[in-house]
Amino acid sequence: MSTAIFDPSGLEPRTATDEQRAEAPLARTPQGTWVVLGHEEAVAVATDHERFSSSVSRFLQVPNGLDGQEHAAFRAATDPFFSAERMQALEPTVRTIAAKLLAELLADVGAAGTEIDAVSALGAVFAVRAQTAWLGWPARLEPELLQWMVDNHQASRSGELARTAEVAERFDAIIRSVVAPRRALGADAPADLTTEVMQVQVPLPDPEVPGSRERALSDEEIVSILRNWTGGDLGSIALCVGVLLTAVARAPELAERLRLGSFAEAAAIVDELLRIDDPFVSNRRVTTCPVTLAGQEIGAGERVLIHWTSANRDERVVPDPDEIDPAGNAAQNLVYGIGTHVCPGRPLATLELVVAMQELLAVAEVHPAPTAGEREVAPVGGWAHAPVVLVPRR
Repeated sequence: MSTAIFDPSGLEPRTATDEQRAEAPLARTPQGTWVVLGHEEAVAVATDHERFSSSVSRFLQVPNGLDGQEHAAFRAATDPFFSAERMQALEPTVRTIAAKLLAELLADVGAAGTEIDAVSALGAVFAVRAQTAWLGWPARLEPELLQWMVDNHQASRSGELARTAEVAERFDAIIRSVVAPRRALGADAPADLTTEVMQVQVPLPDPEVPGSRERALSDEEIVSILRNWTGGDLGSIALCVGVLLTAVARAPELAERLRLGSFAEAAAIVDELLRIDDPFVSNRRVTTCPVTLAGQEIGAGERVLIHWTSANRDERVVPDPDEIDPAGNAAQNLVYGIGTHVCPGRPLATLELVVAMQELLAVAEVHPAPTAGEREVAPVGGWAHAPVVLVPRR
């Protein structure tokens, strides 16, 4: 069977993959990377962690860039930070942050409302403030983090390895600037989540000792964990807010369901809107042995890209990908991945996005803007700029 050649770089992920997926659920880039476009195939790859390794980055990626027992050990040590109890305790703080930001945006706005970019004016600022509050980072980092988000976005779009490496190192430096003072303070370090992470003990099996042993995290591992929790989440939350506000601006009845419904109903709607327009575009894998996927023979050591945006819109699973059906499509939703490497930060992202939407819709209506929006291009999805008009509720 011949393989379609498909290069997603520089293309708007939804349109490009909708067209390509109609030909076949699996394609290959000119550079040789396999691109998994179909839902069934994406699930097969993501749930087969033995034949499709997540250890693909030249940088340490804790926990989801690890495999096997090592991955399981780090997930067991870090997943509790996203427990239901912790999210419940965090919710009032996130609501206060959202309400304060919205008050700033709507201050002195007349009855006609005000146009904002949902991504930069609301999503990015909210993401930075919510994340720094969650981690216990100083508010003075906000301007630096906002600028980093802009630079990271531009580097990702460029596809230039040196440029993306430079912005990654800048973010690591920000993390070290937070970790180092805590290390120096020792027992007097602030009692916040970042300090907790620094104190994590990782259970690892020791073949020479019955049972298991524990060890402290290295500084490199601490930086990696905080980088993966924060660096990716900041941009992702901003893009998600752009997707959500653009959607509700076009569907007032949906906005009312979000405003008046329960947290669970709002979360289901948020997940469904992100399935339709998924800004979490892809994850990488590498084969550990020869495999057959969608009738294609793939050799050991080959690169594989799971294209979540495409898989979530596969007509074989969701006949009308743009139809909003939160309950009907929930079981097929792959926005946060699937399998042992499912996104660990899903509870936090859900909390932030639901709270942002609920707090916004409590004080304002969202209308389409006269200014045209701009779509993102791979490797990023969603909207680069999402203009909407906020009209204060009277």
